[in-house]
Amino acid sequence: MTEAYYSQKIHGPFETQELGDFDLLSGETIRGLNIAYATFGKLSPARDNAVLFPNWYSGSSKILELAYVGAGRALDPEKYFIILANQIGAGLSSSPSNTPSPFGAARFPKVEIADDVRAQHRLVTEKFGIERLALVLGGSMGAQQTYEWAVRFPDALRRAAPIAGLARGTPHNRLLVQTFIDAIASDPAFEDGWYERAAHLHRGLRRHARVFAASGFSPALFNRRGFAELGFSTTDDFVTGFVENHFLPQDPNNLLLLLAKWRDADVSRSANGDLAAALGRIRAKTFVIAIEEDGFFPLADIEAEQRLVPGSELRRVSSPWGHLALFGTDGAYNAAIDRHLNELLAA
Repeated sequence: MTEAYYSQKIHGPFETQELGDFDLLSGETIRGLNIAYATFGKLSPARDNAVLFPNWYSGSSKILELAYVGAGRALDPEKYFIILANQIGAGLSSSPSNTPSPFGAARFPKVEIADDVRAQHRLVTEKFGIERLALVLGGSMGAQQTYEWAVRFPDALRRAAPIAGLARGTPHNRLLVQTFIDAIASDPAFEDGWYERAAHLHRGLRRHARVFAASGFSPALFNRRGFAELGFSTTDDFVTGFVENHFLPQDPNNLLLLLAKWRDADVSRSANGDLAAALGRIRAKTFVIAIEEDGFFPLADIEAEQRLVPGSELRRVSSPWGHLALFGTDGAYNAAIDRHLNELLAA
């Protein structure tokens, strides 16, 4: 099931770039690292119109394309060369599910957000010859990568837009993500990551999906039955048909690798744990975008970090879909994001 899910048919078209043996910050190595990506638009002769958009937890370049890219949108392929990059471990790039023995499955190396950004930097510079990106943006785990880009390579991007995410996880956020990890690993079929088939872990994946739904959407979405506009009749119908359906085809080891990256993300590692010093390195024009109803990354936490980014602006959007408005299900959210991104790109 997972092999069919992580395919060109479902998530394509995408391309892959091999970066050779890639040394991770943990000291381990991914042999023959592949980064999967999709591009839209044309790179200008001056190479000054490139936008990088890395994916979030459990997402892919296809989901980003459908939710954010298109004619008349802020990310318009007629204006910009848009690179949608898939994280290490997300199933399309090198991941536990597609790495052969003995280094696949539960033996896949530990990866950090900074490793993704280092790999993306090589993709951008070596594959496309781009020295400075017009914009780096991303939602949730994509926001974590955006912050890492702006801190680690401050001269390599002109603008940054972290959406609904933090540069360093709070104790509450780390606890929340750990509950997602525990839900998947609680399945008796997990076998410490050595399960025979991902489908055998459907109970753990369903538990994870329900905790994810309860914390990721706003209470108003459930209480006012906002999901009915998508054709779902009850809360259980919605959680089963929308959220469980999203996670059930995915590989548990892939999800656990991503969750560990999410839980442990921290740009201050490059500044001896000093978050203010790390964020003070940012030179890009930055709009920090928060979803007011977000239960994963609350507004107050996002604003506290935004104040540490020189010259940045806090932009607020509202959606009953909460954090998961990122998926593009709310037209009002989509329009608000486009307004903020158009303003940033015009700066």
